[in-house]
Amino acid sequence: MALRSEEIAEDLRRRIREGEWRPGDVLPPMAALAVHYGAARNTVAAAVEMLEDERLLWAARKRGTVVLRPGERRTIQRGNLVRRNTRHAASDGTRTSGGYNFPAALSGDEVWVHHIPPTAEQVPIPERPAGKLKVLPGTPVLRRRRCTGTEGEAPFQLSDTWIHPDAYAEVPAVAEPGPGPGAWIDRLEEAGHGPLQWIEVQRVRMPLKEEADLLQIPTRIPILEILRIGYSARTERPIEVTVVRIPGDRVEIISRLERDASAAWPDGT
Repeated sequence: MALRSEEIAEDLRRRIREGEWRPGDVLPPMAALAVHYGAARNTVAAAVEMLEDERLLWAARKRGTVVLRPGERRTIQRGNLVRRNTRHAASDGTRTSGGYNFPAALSGDEVWVHHIPPTAEQVPIPERPAGKLKVLPGTPVLRRRRCTGTEGEAPFQLSDTWIHPDAYAEVPAVAEPGPGPGAWIDRLEEAGHGPLQWIEVQRVRMPLKEEADLLQIPTRIPILEILRIGYSARTERPIEVTVVRIPGDRVEIISRLERDASAAWPDGT
């Protein structure tokens, strides 16, 4: 016998699929739904949580329970190739190029958009990126924040780039808006730090509340954190660190494996 929360989830699922609520609509408050279904508020919340896991709903802070577009949680494969960026949409909707397109996704030539206005401001740097950038945690550091994804879908990734205070003092233009993600790297390279080289450190963790809200996911969904360190060709020291967060159910990592000499075939021993 189905639990009451499962019955409510099935009815909400039906109502969404039949078009009673369209993508972007906000469901009635939990209290109203509880009265409608003659159930406890916690039971309705459990039903909504089930539909969050199915990506039909998103419980957005200060907005309510929002209906998502079908297919918004596409899984995209991630490679390791850095390209020039040609698939970004500016704030006025025009397609622009500039900067670099890091391998967040091998998704063809789709246009990516900002889901929140990009920002550039000096804020205290957290411990993890501070250690990679070789500055003390809590130091005011220029942070460029972007929340981006394919046009027409929920956000794919949240990215924070921290630029070393010495580099910011030398190249203040890194704080200016640029044509697409990575444009500040052009400014650093033009100032004599190019070509930058990068390494990445990846781990899986649970999101902070702020991260989950910006990515439109529940806090119980793990995220893939990609920490990318950019090294100056002039100083050979870290000059920028970018922390990328992607919902864990939306990305697959592809790696090409190579044989060591000891694994040569046919075995000549």
